[in-house]
Amino acid sequence: VQLQAFGGGLVQPGGSLRLSCAASGFRLGVYSVGWFRQAPGKEREAVSCLSYRDRRTFYRDSVKGRFTISRDIDKSTFYLQMDNLKPEDTAVYYCARSGYYLTSSGDCFGGRPFESWGQGTLVTVSS
Repeated sequence: VQLQAFGGGLVQPGGSLRLSCAASGFRLGVYSVGWFRQAPGKEREAVSCLSYRDRRTFYRDSVKGRFTISRDIDKSTFYLQMDNLKPEDTAVYYCARSGYYLTSSGDCFGGRPFESWGQGTLVTVSS
């Protein structure tokens, strides 16, 4: 099982980035996936999740309307499109998978474990 995140970088406020997470060693379509982030001096937090069965999506309030999570089963990759980025989005972003079917935002934001993680990719939003 391997998850490999990439796509981070330096972007100005208001800009966009798309993070990708390449999955290997398992069938992406039968796992829920999520993106998490950890800013300097802060705890890691869930940003967005996608439930495997019905592709329901969940977002933390601070990114709603700006971030979009998606997946491409054929490419075994899932994404986080980040638009209108703000300095407070600066963090190391991690991708992860969960064997649970996520049915609520509570499942995404701490209720269900994510057992496999990719390495982080740094996103810096600064002018």
